[in-house]
Amino acid sequence: MELIEPDEMLRYGQVLRAWSCDPADFELHEVDTTDPCSDELYPIKGYVDILRNSTAQRREYPTGDGTAWVETFERDLAAGRFGQVRPA
Repeated sequence: MELIEPDEMLRYGQVLRAWSCDPADFELHEVDTTDPCSDELYPIKGYVDILRNSTAQRREYPTGDGTAWVETFERDLAAGRFGQVRPA
């Protein structure tokens, strides 16, 4: 099961464009940490690992119900946590 919703991926792409970032410079991996022995009523959970290749900067963001990883990623870009970026 995928942790990242299609609308989150769309927004992620929009953030990269808004900050003039080359999507090929970023690697995004989703990691499922849902307990496989849990009851199906529990929501899936995990995190998104994002690496910027040109700076070797990496950050992890929780995913699942009620999370806002794309917004947190954008704040990190703006704060320079992935290296220098500039808004388009």
